[in-house]
Amino acid sequence: MPARFPALLLAALLAACSAVPQRVAELPGWGEDRLAEAVPAFVAGCRPARFPEPLCAEAAALPSGDHAAARAFFERRFTLRLAGEGLMTGYYEPELRGSATVSPAFPAALHGRPTDLVEVDLGRFADDLKGRRIAGRVEQGRLAPYPDRAAIEAGASPAPVLLWVDDPAAKFFLQIQGSGRVVLPDGSIRRMGYAAQNGHAYVPIGRLLADRGEIPREQVSMQTILAWLERAGPDRARALMAENPSYVFFREAQAAPEQGPRGSQGVPLTPLRSIAVDRTQIPLGHPVWIETQHPLTGAAIRRLVLAQDTGGAIRGPARADLFWGWGADAAEAAGRMKARATLYVLEPAAAE
Repeated sequence: MPARFPALLLAALLAACSAVPQRVAELPGWGEDRLAEAVPAFVAGCRPARFPEPLCAEAAALPSGDHAAARAFFERRFTLRLAGEGLMTGYYEPELRGSATVSPAFPAALHGRPTDLVEVDLGRFADDLKGRRIAGRVEQGRLAPYPDRAAIEAGASPAPVLLWVDDPAAKFFLQIQGSGRVVLPDGSIRRMGYAAQNGHAYVPIGRLLADRGEIPREQVSMQTILAWLERAGPDRARALMAENPSYVFFREAQAAPEQGPRGSQGVPLTPLRSIAVDRTQIPLGHPVWIETQHPLTGAAIRRLVLAQDTGGAIRGPARADLFWGWGADAAEAAGRMKARATLYVLEPAAAE
């Protein structure tokens, strides 16, 4: 028996390795996805810096709605890389009530990018820092950390006010989502998009509440956090939100009502076809196959998505945030999504 043990172990390891798909066509559920739905999102972000020009041209020429043609294209043009198993959360485009003027009904400011904010791409200074960025402001000739959330709210930044909204907690979650729609009293809509961030690390307040026993850890979601903030009252809610020093600044975004907001790649996000990733691990624009679980039904989600956005909380090789769209249904699903996921990155194959 002892002599056979190494051989049995080796056989088990080989079996485990063989279970990992080696080709795009071997992905579990690959033949069931409506792959033509992912093509427009891929084409929108197909850039020569990331992909060969002939590949982008071929994708753009695929027949609309032809899932078989889309399947053949991705199988022939891409190889597979396992990113690993990680955490999948969700995000959406929220809708807030706002005004161009401050009042008791609209007390929370949405700030634009401040003139003194400096963002630095560290990869331009050292190869081993490629993909890493910091932000701050120049004080006495040196780059210093930018004020944190509490300081900015207290007036420590010259950031201009774009709009005023009715609910500080809704503003806080708008900053987490990175973009949203603001409905003004006359019914018109202003789209807010991500402009910059103050450089401080994102601290999830849901984790703080779980650590303190305020919300059971398995029940933490956007909905339970919002309920806690409402129960806590303005002072406690403000104090908790200030424990997340990260602060997002906005810009007015131009987008058709039927389009999603623009992600970090600069193209409109597509519901259930766009994800936010850690761009140091997964290049923006790349197709990614995800295997995860629906937050409301528990059904398996197996589909091709595009890495088109980033986020302050999205760090690691297999960490991702699935964009659900906009409206009440998207908010419900995105707010409750927190599931294990396996990610495979599709890399362009060598030229034929």
